[in-house]
Amino acid sequence: MLSRSAENLYWMSRYIERAENAARVLDVSYRMSLMPSAAPKESLYWQPAIEIGNDPAAFGAQYGEASQSNVLHFTVLDRANPSSVYSCIRAARENARAERTRISSEMWEALNETWLAIADLDAARLDTWGLRAFFDWVKSRSHLFRGVTVGTALQDDAFHFIRIGTFIERADSTARILDVKYHVLLPSGEEAGGSVDYYQWGALLRSVSAFRAYRNVYRREIAPWRVAELLILYPAFPRSLAACLAEVDRTLGPLAPSERLECVRLAGDLYADLRYGKIDDIFRDGLHEFLEDFIRRNNRLADRLQSDFMMSAVVE
Repeated sequence: MLSRSAENLYWMSRYIERAENAARVLDVSYRMSLMPSAAPKESLYWQPAIEIGNDPAAFGAQYGEASQSNVLHFTVLDRANPSSVYSCIRAARENARAERTRISSEMWEALNETWLAIADLDAARLDTWGLRAFFDWVKSRSHLFRGVTVGTALQDDAFHFIRIGTFIERADSTARILDVKYHVLLPSGEEAGGSVDYYQWGALLRSVSAFRAYRNVYRREIAPWRVAELLILYPAFPRSLAACLAEVDRTLGPLAPSERLECVRLAGDLYADLRYGKIDDIFRDGLHEFLEDFIRRNNRLADRLQSDFMMSAVVE
């Protein structure tokens, strides 16, 4: 398979997953901003949407305060922000257009229709659409595209690169969401364990569609260490770090069955740490430190994938 095609398909799936994850984070910020016991500063609810998957320095230089309107414009509408929902869907569609002969017609139609629906999106249209409805629409379009891909694509090398891109991006997002919860939204001492704290942890679970899964697995009150265990180590939850890296490790096999590529070693090493990890050890050594290390290693794996398979190799 040509390295340019591999790159286009890999980034097509990363961008559509990134758009979905942005919608999830924004939906939670919006829900929390509507709480009766709202925080004294609006930015306490909206700053996390900048910290997760965006460039806080670029936002600060252009917008200043993390108000609802500023954050929504930057993360949804801003054409200059490569991680905005608009930019991600546009980039996913452009990558798909370059590979029309390698993807199914249903995949192209789903992605092209998604792009056409937001090609002229502005603040007035977003307000008319409604924030909750728009976030749900972005998530449903991503689900549709992923389902169409699994249901119609030939499961060859192109399909494998699409899958790897999805799970590399998803793992990065899950780790960042969990890390920001501890270090941006962590409540003060008098609130810890209270109703506000419970709502925040519930909102975190809902941001990754994990609330029902948590109840089915633990069947008890929401506790931070159990939330972390579910999102990091639980292999049966499809957005956990362990599940994402299991998929990357498994999918790399058919792509390099007889080669000792560095990306294969990195994926196997990272997956092994998650497969055999224990939440007690993670908390003992520091959750923030663990997540920072995971994000760094996941990014290194993504860089090696570029170097080993694609045209725009990353120079270390």
